Amino acid sequence: MHTFIVHVQDQPGVLNRVVSLFRRRNYNIHDINSSRTHEAGVHRMTIWVGGEADAPRIEANLYKLVNVISVEEVSHTARVDRGLALIKVAANEAQRPQILQLCEVFRAQVVDIGAEAMVLEVTGSTDKIQSLVSVLRPFGIAEMAQTGAIAMTRCAATPAHSAHRAA
Repeated sequence: MHTFIVHVQDQPGVLNRVVSLFRRRNYNIHDINSSRTHEAGVHRMTIWVGGEADAPRIEANLYKLVNVISVEEVSHTARVDRGLALIKVAANEAQRPQILQLCEVFRAQVVDIGAEAMVLEVTGSTDKIQSLVSVLRPFGIAEMAQTGAIAMTRCAATPAHSAHRAA
């Protein structure tokens, strides 16, 4: 799996051009996320591509697109990866304590509750989200929405930062 972080200009059609590049080269996009950044007019895409892809060639081709500002291939870089899922699970009064216990274990939050269902929010790695889905499946999952995963390279460790990580 290859992971690319691509900064692009916030212009109509940019996402389509990026995705078309992968389609034309017959590379499978496993996951993609596009959102605003802290800089006005700049969007950040996190793109996860299947292992058969030629990462240097993809990076070079992305740079050829007019609206691409920067490309960083972070597959072998220390990074933080996170996804978000909203899961609506069947939950009557008798089942709620069990589900709340699972929420504690997975650090999920209850964001909505009704007479016969609960909506949970969980963030974390794809494995963590899938593990929670697996343990909730016996209760009955009514609906699920999941974002594409995002990634950011880790901060360089300095003596001051190392002390905070140990805590």
